[in-house]
Amino acid sequence: MSVDLSWEERNGQFLSAALHWLRTLLGRQVEADDPGSVDEQLDRAIAEMAELAVGMEPPPPLAILATRFGLSRFEEEILLLCAAMELDTRIAGLCAQAQGDPSRPYPTFALALTVFADGAWDALSPDRPLRYWRLVEIFQGPGQPLTASALRADERIVNYLKGLNVLDDRLAPMLVPVAGADLGLSLPASTEATVDRVVQLLQPLAGTDRASAVQLVGADADSKTLVAQHAAARLEVDLYRLPTGLLPDQAGELETLSRLWHRETLLRPLSLYLDGDEIEGPTQQETQRVDRFLSRTAGAILLAVREAWAVVGRPGAVVDVRRPTPAEQHTAWAAALGEGEAPGLLAGQFDLSLKAIDDIVESTSADPAELWNACLAWTRPRMESLAERLEPKATWADLVLPAAELRLLTQLAAQVRHRSMVYDEWGFRGKMTRGLGITALFAGQSGTGKTFAAEVIANDLRLALYRIDLSAVMDKYVGVTEKNIARVFGAAETGGAVLFFDEADALFGKRSEVKDSLDRFGNIQINYLLQRMEAYRGLAILATNLKSALDPAFMRRLRFIVDFPFPGAAERRAIWATVFPPDVPRASLDLDRLAHLNLTGGSIHNIALNAAFLAAASGSAVTMAIVLDAARTEFRKLEKPINEADFQVDAADGAAA
Repeated sequence: MSVDLSWEERNGQFLSAALHWLRTLLGRQVEADDPGSVDEQLDRAIAEMAELAVGMEPPPPLAILATRFGLSRFEEEILLLCAAMELDTRIAGLCAQAQGDPSRPYPTFALALTVFADGAWDALSPDRPLRYWRLVEIFQGPGQPLTASALRADERIVNYLKGLNVLDDRLAPMLVPVAGADLGLSLPASTEATVDRVVQLLQPLAGTDRASAVQLVGADADSKTLVAQHAAARLEVDLYRLPTGLLPDQAGELETLSRLWHRETLLRPLSLYLDGDEIEGPTQQETQRVDRFLSRTAGAILLAVREAWAVVGRPGAVVDVRRPTPAEQHTAWAAALGEGEAPGLLAGQFDLSLKAIDDIVESTSADPAELWNACLAWTRPRMESLAERLEPKATWADLVLPAAELRLLTQLAAQVRHRSMVYDEWGFRGKMTRGLGITALFAGQSGTGKTFAAEVIANDLRLALYRIDLSAVMDKYVGVTEKNIARVFGAAETGGAVLFFDEADALFGKRSEVKDSLDRFGNIQINYLLQRMEAYRGLAILATNLKSALDPAFMRRLRFIVDFPFPGAAERRAIWATVFPPDVPRASLDLDRLAHLNLTGGSIHNIALNAAFLAAASGSAVTMAIVLDAARTEFRKLEKPINEADFQVDAADGAAA
């Protein structure tokens, strides 16, 4: 025999010899041939099979199946008999003749017991390999005995015997191969250490029946996928992703799925990435479904979740997977862009995975402004109904505040801008365990400029601004408020946003003296909010109209407290001087007189806008009379006392309506 045959050719010849042996055995039941001649043919077929199998690497698939699934010789022969129906058209006729019944052109257990030596009755019991691993299917009609029922080899197993080792088509719609495109990314030290740990845990599990699973815990799905890809590459296994939401609810369907996957791990070097990242807080039903699946399968399985799940079916290790450190992100940006100011600025503001950095660099030019905008688009949080996205357009020139408060705001913006230098280059991150987030409290009555100041800072830092109404986030049910807060910070965790929590009075208060359960849960909510603010990589601002209602113990945990006083006459005059855009047609306005109207900046803005509409409707420029008319309307809206003398104008300026 030629030694230059390919593995596929040798396996084909091996199957031909096995089928010849099987046809000879079946033929012996049909014809009264010379027993000696039949035995010689059987011996030659067996010798040919043995010769072909010698040196095959890997061995013939039939031998692999027998070894990996623990088949006895009789069970191996039954499997060959069933598969032969798909491999040789002559087998059906021989089966019918051997059973003496033309209506049975298929293998049966009775035929196997008759044809093969060393038959065993338990070969088709549910706990034996042929049925447990779904290698053979039994088609038993009502009232039909097991021995007379048709047997058929599973399609996946027939393909495997032919040398076609592809994923079972029943699993294919649910599983997606995790491509290895990201294997080219150079891993930083922290990610490399995580991969080493995962490989160490998975190594004893690959291709075995051992029951365990490794949970990859963390908020960043890209980083977990990257770790899983590199771990699978080192273990030399193919990685497939299965979302936990696709696990069936019915116990029978779940049992079939888990057994088919387990069977695949014995046929191919595989690892499963069970993806639960889309589930923020699993329900009991979701956890039980995953738990049941894990308890009924084996091999190398990674469960990717945001927080560790309480699964007991396959208790295993929990591995925290984090994005690269800011210093490592700086290195990644510098490797892609070269040294300069951009890597430090991008790493200092945005908390991105290696894949995100690579994708942004690949899809964007090296222009710093375009890179920054691409990072903003990438990190844009999905907050749904919990937040309102504001478009910051105001600048420092538009902000009118006393010098002390204005200085605090510029310091606040400067800390956000330079935190990478202070925390990482100067080493403060290594000395601090908490409080790395930049937090601020804006206190002042409505209309004094708190939201406006947040817009100025966000615009100056070129960041998105999200307003979160804390009164809407709060919930009367225990734990729901914390869950809503977690959703906000979880969505904004990549650092491309300024979070502005409005109506903080709804949550904060003097709760240091706990009198009842509501006070206790209120303290829990406040502490949780402050913890998330301190851990948040970006800037988080609380706004309140009632600073006096806040507990000093909570205020000490905020880095900046900025008071927004009711504007005095000088501040009001400055606001009136800039409130109208340059393109608004205006007559001469008496700014000193307008400054005597006791109003906040928000009210002044409302008056200016209403005056512009009044002027547009009348086809004239904005005059003093129109402005005072709009001011009278604003006073009535605010239920302020009105002195008509304050709203009269000279005849030359036109009468107020």
